[in-house]
Amino acid sequence: MAFIDTLRELGVVAVIRGASADAAVAMGEALVRGGLRGIEITYSTPDCCLAIRRLRTAQPTACVGVGTVMTIEQLQAAVDAGATYAVSPHFDPELMASATLLRVPMLPGAITPTEVVQAWQAGATAIKLFPGSLVGPDYVRALKGPLPDIPLMPTGGVTLDNLPEWFAAGVVAVGMGGNLAKGTPAEVEAAARAVIARLAVARAGKGSSR
Repeated sequence: MAFIDTLRELGVVAVIRGASADAAVAMGEALVRGGLRGIEITYSTPDCCLAIRRLRTAQPTACVGVGTVMTIEQLQAAVDAGATYAVSPHFDPELMASATLLRVPMLPGAITPTEVVQAWQAGATAIKLFPGSLVGPDYVRALKGPLPDIPLMPTGGVTLDNLPEWFAAGVVAVGMGGNLAKGTPAEVEAAARAVIARLAVARAGKGSSR
């Protein structure tokens, strides 16, 4: 299955910024128990690559990627650790070219139409619309008019309440961080279950905000 199809199937990517590798793995395991298999462990997590390797081993059904990738060296290290996709907050042509050579799906960050198109033409698998809180679902609808074939994954500003609105606007998936991956493992698992339930509502096209 192509990664874009996997991303569409996942619907939600949980963004983990752990205080340690142990904390990141514990959060990742709780998220998977709650039904969320799309996990992005960011480089702001200490020993990020160790956490990726450990989570891949502990949860082989999870789709574990790396986030906040800023350099080619970081990208290579994460791929070596087992990251199945990479996400960056920005678009860097050299980083994108390296991801292509490594055959790893890359989701660069972009916000303006120019950035979105440049990233897509450079080979991005999907575009991380970031920060999503700056624009909102109406912006996705506006972009989808002239750019209907470019898959967008907003990150930042996605909540349990507005998740259906994003999908109604036409996103392929969403990234969720602070609203999801925080608290005790039991709280994280419960939050994941709530998101999965809300995702089902979004996909069914029911409601707009509540």
